[in-house]
Amino acid sequence: MEKNYNPTLYSYCIPYDDGAAPNPYWGICTLVICKPVIRRVAQEGDWIVGTGSKKSPINDISNHVVYAMKITKKMTMQKYDDTCKKNYPKKIPDWNSHDFRRWVGDCIYDFSDGSDPQIKQGVHNEGNKKRDLGGKFALISEHFYYFGDNPIELPENLTNIIQRGQGHKSKSNRPYVNDFISWIEKQKCELNSINGEPQMKKKFLKDKGFFSECSKERNREAEMDEKIGLKQC
Repeated sequence: MEKNYNPTLYSYCIPYDDGAAPNPYWGICTLVICKPVIRRVAQEGDWIVGTGSKKSPINDISNHVVYAMKITKKMTMQKYDDTCKKNYPKKIPDWNSHDFRRWVGDCIYDFSDGSDPQIKQGVHNEGNKKRDLGGKFALISEHFYYFGDNPIELPENLTNIIQRGQGHKSKSNRPYVNDFISWIEKQKCELNSINGEPQMKKKFLKDKGFFSECSKERNREAEMDEKIGLKQC
């Protein structure tokens, strides 16, 4: 990325923080499923910010940051599958593992047989396939902050980046990009690490079937994102 590149800040509300989208585990934060529009248009050097929801299982955290990631790599989902097999095998879901992190692996599409991938057992199912693959790209960050159920409140001068409801903000965030980056990088938290647990984790540990309900909701949201498309403020 050129030194004079002016990054775009994409912000959206993340109502289902389950550790899958984004997936902050194993040293990198990845956005590979959900948010198909952002995955298509965001570029290396851009930032993505997920803010909390009034529907969060912990409380109303709509003015808080759940995660923020600077995109350091962008690749096709097929290349991501190859990359995970070689370098990040734990991103591939293992439904039989006793490790929650393996349940929420986001490398759920296997391109071994070509361009028509098979879906592995994981947090999404065939009902999500069209929207997931419609995003075309996997976004990877080696420069991220993940807060989960320990979100941090935005200062008043940055609350305009909050997207209320479906979709995302990008163009209207232009006046706040530098201030946001300066603010987030001054936080007293460890870079590229887990500073909180996924908000939905306790529910999933009690009932694995809850993933199915969440996958339906996320598919509905992805469909709405596509309808809204690039007509973002």
